Amino acid sequence: MAERKKLELISSVEIMNTPMKKQRFIVDGMIYPGLHILSGDPKIGKSWMMLDMCLAVAKGESFLGRKTEQGQVVYMALEDTFVSLQSRMYELTDEPSENLSFALIVNSIGSGLEEDLQECKNQFPNLKLVVIDTLQKIRNTIDTKYGADYRELSALKSLADSIGIAIVLVHHNRKAHDSNPNNLISGTNGIAGCADGLLVFTRNSENAKLHISGRGAPSLELNLKREKAKWILLDDTPDTKPDIFSFMIHDFMLEKNL
Repeated sequence: MAERKKLELISSVEIMNTPMKKQRFIVDGMIYPGLHILSGDPKIGKSWMMLDMCLAVAKGESFLGRKTEQGQVVYMALEDTFVSLQSRMYELTDEPSENLSFALIVNSIGSGLEEDLQECKNQFPNLKLVVIDTLQKIRNTIDTKYGADYRELSALKSLADSIGIAIVLVHHNRKAHDSNPNNLISGTNGIAGCADGLLVFTRNSENAKLHISGRGAPSLELNLKREKAKWILLDDTPDTKPDIFSFMIHDFMLEKNL
């Protein structure tokens, strides 16, 4: 039997009166520290998009019109070879970055992957982003129940939270139609339920849509088109007014020494 955890209660007054850090984004409005799922239709170009994102974060360049926080990136390309990665890199950029590293073989969840990720953080203290392509390659269970999916991914979410990085798991959509894009993610709702952020990539005639939702950012729907190797934004990103209320409260508390 597991050891009973001590119950700790925090009052609403303390929650309201404690200055909180603003949400930190690695890709503005899209990717932040925590666990994310990028799920897409078959052969839509998920790996191309993820490699482009990795390059953007490694260089501190914009991605789909959004600012990035520059830092070290690790791309675990578990269905690729170095030859295929080299080919894609030449398609996407003329200037590689020392901030981007690759792995082709890693351990599975519960059998060494957590230690692999911790080792990446130890080697690269400025690690911001790890992309694992694909989720299926690191799974260690054949159980298809909600609880099994949630429990397995919880190990990665806990690690992402503890070391302050974003982990993006590349996954695939089911062959179905649904008005809610999140219901297209293959597997049980335990996969979506455990993740902090969801990016669902679907075809839209000759173009595509990227549906973004999660705990730490507003929901977005981006219209994209493919230009050679890159996915680019079709429509302008709408301006969003900053939420200054929390900062006003924070400043007021500091002035009053509360």
